[in-house]
Amino acid sequence: MKKSMIKDSKEGAILPVKVVPRASKNAIAGWENEELKVRLNAVPEKGEANEELIAFLAKTWKLPKSSISIHSGETSRHKKLLFKGVSVDRLSLLIPPL
Repeated sequence: MKKSMIKDSKEGAILPVKVVPRASKNAIAGWENEELKVRLNAVPEKGEANEELIAFLAKTWKLPKSSISIHSGETSRHKKLLFKGVSVDRLSLLIPPL
């Protein structure tokens, strides 16, 4: 786990993510260029991939969906997610070694 990639903010932890839409299944695919690579079954239209990303990570890491939001990169594959009220240490423990 690359804990140094997760940044701290006054609102919570910020995680850089690269989204790969139209995958065969939802999965965390490891680290790529200092971003957590996440494959999603959703298409990148009308915010579907963003919604699926938040729902998938919330379910995977047992967090409320309301605690995860897109901090930047809403229309890009390269996003920064804000985990409100979650510390860098806690988030780093949630991400499995890949």
